[in-house]
Amino acid sequence: MSNAVNKRGGVLSALGCALALSVSGTAEAGVYVHLFEWKWPDVARECETFLGPKGYTGVQVSPPNEHITGTQWWTRYQPVSYRLDSRGGTRAQFIDMVQRCNAAGVAVYADLVINHTASYGASGSSTGVAGTKWSTRSHPMYGSNDYHTPICSISNYQDAYNVQNCDLSGLPDLNTGSSYVQQTLANYINDLTSIGVKGFRVDAAKHMSPGDISGIRNRMTGSPFIFLEVIDLGGEAVTASQYFGLGSVTEFKYSAKIGEQFKIGQLKNLKTFGESWGFMSSGKAVVFTDNHDNQRGHGAGGANILTYKDGSLYNLANVFMLGWPYGYPQVMSSYSFSNTDAGPPGSSVHNGTSVNCFGEWQCEHRWREISNMVRFRAVTEGTAVSNWWDNGNNQIAFARAGKGFVVVNREGGALNRSFATSLPAGTYCNVLSGDFNNGTCTGSTVTVDGSGNATFNVAAMTSAAIHVGAVVSGGGNPNPNPNPGSVTVNFTCNNGQTYMGQSVYVIGNLGALGAWAPASAVKLNPASYPTWTGAISLPANTALEWKCLKREESNPANGVQWQPGDNIKLTTPSSGSVSTTGGF
Repeated sequence: MSNAVNKRGGVLSALGCALALSVSGTAEAGVYVHLFEWKWPDVARECETFLGPKGYTGVQVSPPNEHITGTQWWTRYQPVSYRLDSRGGTRAQFIDMVQRCNAAGVAVYADLVINHTASYGASGSSTGVAGTKWSTRSHPMYGSNDYHTPICSISNYQDAYNVQNCDLSGLPDLNTGSSYVQQTLANYINDLTSIGVKGFRVDAAKHMSPGDISGIRNRMTGSPFIFLEVIDLGGEAVTASQYFGLGSVTEFKYSAKIGEQFKIGQLKNLKTFGESWGFMSSGKAVVFTDNHDNQRGHGAGGANILTYKDGSLYNLANVFMLGWPYGYPQVMSSYSFSNTDAGPPGSSVHNGTSVNCFGEWQCEHRWREISNMVRFRAVTEGTAVSNWWDNGNNQIAFARAGKGFVVVNREGGALNRSFATSLPAGTYCNVLSGDFNNGTCTGSTVTVDGSGNATFNVAAMTSAAIHVGAVVSGGGNPNPNPNPGSVTVNFTCNNGQTYMGQSVYVIGNLGALGAWAPASAVKLNPASYPTWTGAISLPANTALEWKCLKREESNPANGVQWQPGDNIKLTTPSSGSVSTTGGF
């Protein structure tokens, strides 16, 4: 959210089936997507047909509460009531979406607008989208005594009191230090948690004191993941570090700097990208190439923010973000706009069996280079960068030690070169040129020799990536493990009723268990149907997470159903075998 604009917007929280998360705000792995202004039925369908199969761990949705009327996107950020009826859909549709996304293994993150309520002048109306009557500082849940007084406007970002107790661009500032206000907000959040929402992004957290947010958190039930929007480019009284005790925090400097390097800088500079650039610690940071605010010129970043309008340059930046081990990445999914106030298209994203993407709805999360890097990130999780190479300008390459290799060519000529990849010998699918399914690659392949070397031919303004979860042949052990030896893990999935052509699989966070990609999951044996079993050799002394999964055998994107609830956690023994059980 910009320091000086008259609209409201933001980012999100993070949690998902491939993540180990806690209220401390540390996200260990995965990628989430912001389906900006998607309606609830469309989000539900996308979880089932694309996000789950591709391995996205979470989906951020627009604020679900009732808001002011109007066509602009920012009307969603002016709360009228905490009824779950909005431009996204009805309460029933929201509940259905959450349940279906959870079943698909995709956690839903709700955007919380709790700093303020609606401004009467912004809509010219005193009736919300669900029919609630309201006026400035007068709502069904609040009266004039529930706001900061005396009324003032934010005018000085060197004064923390002014930033956190005055109205932001005319939006009435709630007294979030009040016990009544804190409980009212907690009741709204607890309702969402009871429905199955897994995490929350706190909009405009910078404009609430950390103590106020802590008071709200203490009244919340459960342990949802908390993610705070704090724009901190330096030089202001309110800093991101003041919120580290409350959850993860947006690292807006990341967006500004990645755009700067890809637009006007040199990619060779990215060799040390991360904390040495003055960024917060990786375990606290939520990062993005762009978000719904700064892609419109709001929020932080300035002229160098990359968006879908930058085409191949945007693709390259996202490939780097998803391949580089820093922070918890958000992929933006936009709709086309020229007017920065414009609301979403009138068309639905899902139209029967077709998808209305790459036109009115940009659906960047479906761009092949971006979506296939989601699994790359899962497969390479926990490995460091090695084998960095650059040409002194805008061609770079790097390994994720023993598990993956990325080449980015942001120049006008082709890059043809042999690299030391650190990967086992084998033939790998270049997942940025095609898809890897059931052991086959629809794009080009790259051969790694016995010394770990491979030749890449990368056209101008494109990229390439290979990883141990997409091996066409050879490839050695797809789960490099520092501890020698392997053990047998006996998997059982109960209550696995299926239809003709659908089977039950085991899926997990190791490459040998599909690295959370349904197309690479391991099929179990139905000899004791509806109980499915299978024995899989896995590295000894290794912590893993897994679930049961249903999908069609011939089309991994169809018939997908994930085991409900949390991941099953298991540490393999040093020798012998171990058994573990899940089910539907």
